[in-house]
Formats: sequence, C-alpha cells, structure tokens
Amino acid sequence: MNFKSTKSQLVIGFFGLMLAGSLTAQEDVQTAASTAELIELVRQAEIVQSQEIRDRTAAFNSERNNRQALLNQEQAERGAQEQRSNELEATFNANELEIADKQDQLEERLGALRELFGHLTGAAGDARETLDLSVVSAQYPGRTDFLEDMIAKMSSTTELPSINEIERLWAEIMHEIVESGNVTKFSTSVAAPDGSVSQQEVVRIGNYQLLSNGDYLSYEPSNGRVIILPSQPDRYTGEAGELQTSSATFNRVGIDPTGSRGGTFLRAIIASPSLVDKWHQGGTVGYIITGLFGVAMLLSIWRLIVLMGVSGKVSKQLKSNSANANNPLGRVLMIQQENASIDTETLELKLNEQILKERPSIEAWINIVKIIAAVAPLMGLLGTVTGMIVVFQGITLFGAGDVQGMAGGISQALVTTVLGLCVAIPTVLLHTLLNSRAMRIVHILDEQAAGIVAEKSEAA
Repeated sequence: MNFKSTKSQLVIGFFGLMLAGSLTAQEDVQTAASTAELIELVRQAEIVQSQEIRDRTAAFNSERNNRQALLNQEQAERGAQEQRSNELEATFNANELEIADKQDQLEERLGALRELFGHLTGAAGDARETLDLSVVSAQYPGRTDFLEDMIAKMSSTTELPSINEIERLWAEIMHEIVESGNVTKFSTSVAAPDGSVSQQEVVRIGNYQLLSNGDYLSYEPSNGRVIILPSQPDRYTGEAGELQTSSATFNRVGIDPTGSRGGTFLRAIIASPSLVDKWHQGGTVGYIITGLFGVAMLLSIWRLIVLMGVSGKVSKQLKSNSANANNPLGRVLMIQQENASIDTETLELKLNEQILKERPSIEAWINIVKIIAAVAPLMGLLGTVTGMIVVFQGITLFGAGDVQGMAGGISQALVTTVLGLCVAIPTVLLHTLLNSRAMRIVHILDEQAAGIVAEKSEAA
C-alpha cells in the first residue's frame, strides 16, 4: 500500500463519518490505529443510520395508516349525515303538505266563526284600552290582565279562546257600564304633589271623577297611581268635600266628563296659566309696563280730582258777582278790577298774561299721562322682540322639534305686547278725559277774558 492510496482511503473514511454524524465514530476515528479499523467503524455507522431510517419509515407508515383510518371514518360519518338530511328534508316536505291540508280543513270548519273571532278580537282590544284608561280601574286594578292572553290566542293559528274567557270579557264590559253610573267610596294610596303617598278614602263618581277630602284626583293608567292635581278648581272644592261626608241622596258637585279617565278638560284648565301667571311671564319688561300703568293711574286720579275741584270753583265763580282768588277765573276777574282805568289793549294783554299763568297749573302732569300711553305699547313691542330672540336662540341650540316648547316661548314673548296695549288703551282714555277737563277750564277763562275786553271796548 502506497501513500497515495492510504491518503485516499482516509479521505473516504472521514467523509463517511461526517455523513453518519456520529460522535462516537468520530472519537473512534481519532483513536483508530489502522485503516481496517477505520473502515469497520464506517460500516458500523452505516448500519446505525440504516436502522434509524427504517424506524422513521415505520413510524411514518403507521401515522399515515391512522390518518387514513380517520379519513375513512369521517367520510362514513358524512355519508350518514347526508342520508339523515335527505330523510329530514323528506319529512319536512311531508309536514308542509300536511300543515297546508290542516289549514284548509281549519278554514273550512271555521266558516263564519272567523268573522266572529275578528269582531271579538277588535272588541277585546277596545275593551282593554277603555278599561285601562277608566278611573274604575283605580278601584279594581288588574281587570285587563286576562285580555293579553285572550288576544294572543285569537291572533294565533293554533289556539282559540275558551268560553270562560269570552264570558269574562262580556262580564267586564257590563261591569264597566254598571260602575259608570255608581258613586262609591274605596280606600287606596294617593300621591300628593310633593311626592308623599298616604292611604286615603276616595270617592269615585262613575267613570268621570275621583275626589278625596275635597281635592280633585287624577288616575295615571301607566302605573296605576292616583295623584292629587297640583292645582285645584277652588270654585268646586267645597262641594267636593261636602260630598264625601254627606248622607243625602242628591249632592251638588262639579265633575268633568270629557275624558275616558275623567278630568281631561279639568286638567287642561288647571294647566293653563292664570292671569297672574301670564303677568309673571312678561318678565322685567312686563313689570316696568305695570309700573308705568300704576303711575299713570295715580296721576290720572290725582289730576282728575284736582280738575274737578277747580271746575267746581270756576262754576261757582261764574254765578258770583265778586271775584274770589281761590280759583283761576276769580284771579282773572281780579285783573279787571285792579286795572279798571287802563286802556283796552293793555287790559287784554294783562288778561292773556294771567291766563298763561293759570294754564300750567291746570294742565300739569297731563302730558306725562300722554307719554305713558305712547311708551307702553313700545315697551310691549320691546319685550316681544327680546322674547322672540330667546325663542330663536333655543331653536338654534335644540332644533325645532319641540313645537310645544316653541309655542310656550312665543306665548310668553307676546305677553308684553298684550300688557303694553292693556296699559295704553285705558291711559289714552284717561288722558282724553283729563285734557277735556283742563280745556274746559281754559276755554272758560278765554271766554270770560274775551267778554271783559269786549265790554271794555264797548264802554270806550
């Protein structure tokens, strides 16, 4: 063996060891003493590698067989389910045909009863609404509970109401008719406007009104509560209180039969604002207008009394031959007496001067009343404009969906206009009355002065 052949064998041996990947073989190579031992080690590594390959192949074949078994099992299950689906579909189709046949039989056997059940369903619905809203339900709660099941049965295609349920519907309708003509007492919980609840004796007048201790009550069907109206019609509360304690056959009492649950019109009247409430709706501008009206009234009454007194004194002066300084006409006449020797033109000037002195005291404060009559409607218009601005600002922020709120805001805005007109109209009349009184006195002074000048001219 030469060196080249030995070197080639070593290379081949090392290459085989690298392919085997065995650390033991590598250690043996490092400790192999001859080429024969090295070749034997390589053969052993090949044997070990072949055994590993065979084990892996066996494991792979076993796993493949298991997966194939599972696949076969799932395919068998799918076939069974498809078979069951076909059977169920056939059963469903058969049931559809049977249901259609049964429905045809039901239609045929119902006949005229179908129309009857239709009317009965409508009657039950109307009765439920009527009984729920009636104040009689405050005394007999839960009267319509059975109607829910009854209506559901009549609307169903598989159930029908029983004779007992139909008879009970008739009995409840008759009971409502009978109770609508009865005046009776019963005890129930009554809620006050402040939220407190107490047990009280309530008088029910038919299906129109509920009364308790002189208060008018309201029945709320949504929760079955009986509440005291926040505002009471004072005109009828006394009679309502007497009814509860009276033992007479006939009693006079005010009721409101406009609503199915009683008191609809009464609640509307109470909810509507009174004159005082409307006055407060005017706000600051309304208060100012009211103040102006008070000032105008005080001035008018004061000036009217003063002018009536002056007019009475002037009338007395007309009947007297001597001048009196306690009235304007007397003071004008005194000018004639004091200047009897002067010429006519000078006398006329002095008389006119005295009349001019008298006019301010006669016409004092009358123009203030006239100004108030002119300013009051303008103030009302100002309040309306500012109120409308507030309304439009609310529309900008919250939209125009709340029609009731918009109407309330516009109503409040118009209150100031109404107040302004209510102040302006009587104030104009008062100004006219005061001005006519003052002009009458001034006219008498002018007339008497002209007469004096005329007599003086004739004498000259």
